[in-house]
Amino acid sequence: MSERSDMPLSPTATRELLEQLEHFPKKKLGQNFLVDGNIVRKSIELAELDADSCVVEIGPGLGTLTKAILNSGASLWTVERDKTLAEHLRNHFSDELNLLPIMNGGSPAKQAILQLIEGDCLDYPIAGLPKATAVTGYKIVANLPYAVSTPWMEAVISGELPERMVLMLQKEAGDRYTAPHGSKTFGAISIFLQSAFKVHSKHLVSAQCFHPAPKVDSVLLRLDRRTDVIHFSIAARECIRRIFTQRRKQLGALCKNDSQAGALIWFNELLKNGVSPTVRPEELAIEHWQSITRFIN
Repeated sequence: MSERSDMPLSPTATRELLEQLEHFPKKKLGQNFLVDGNIVRKSIELAELDADSCVVEIGPGLGTLTKAILNSGASLWTVERDKTLAEHLRNHFSDELNLLPIMNGGSPAKQAILQLIEGDCLDYPIAGLPKATAVTGYKIVANLPYAVSTPWMEAVISGELPERMVLMLQKEAGDRYTAPHGSKTFGAISIFLQSAFKVHSKHLVSAQCFHPAPKVDSVLLRLDRRTDVIHFSIAARECIRRIFTQRRKQLGALCKNDSQAGALIWFNELLKNGVSPTVRPEELAIEHWQSITRFIN
């Protein structure tokens, strides 16, 4: 693999490359390309990659993070929905792409370095990473398309969990993921995510670090898998989501009317443990939400 600079394209170079590709950034796909080298370096530093790392990248776009990840020596699986950008990546990383073992005299000549899927990250949330590889440990490093960050996140935390995630995402989404109970942004995704990961750090990123500049600020978020992961069943997840669709109502009334019988049993147990009978969903501490797994499985 040839050595590549991990410096991203400048705003001017980014515009020129997009013109060369005859590609106009698509707002609905969240195509805002990173043009700040400090953020690229910070992402790789936070991820703590080495030659033994297996990494998933979502929406590589023009390949800025892709280059930096490959320069770390890590093996990379990535998924890109946009046809033009996927073709650009195949051309730009032709030396590294899909270098599957080639038998030569009975021995593999090369090993896989980069795997690229052209498709939707909601269909391939970990970019086709083999289950056997996921079980042994992997990391996610990505500049997430903002429009799909939450459904993608729910897909990831419903499967084999990465040991670490370093994610660039819209500040509003980052606030929801890391929200404490009692805040207006605390919700179902806050519970699911914080039951599986600890927040290591969160760095505010200006809109000027991207081309085109989005109308919102972003955050660079590092999440580390907990040693005491709490797993929610599908039924428990659906129940919690239903409850938060009416977050202004009292939790007891919501549980009483819920289609899941275990919800009311769980709430009655909360009352025995000193929880207020008038508590609202966003006011309930996360450890109480985690106890629902004993009643809905």
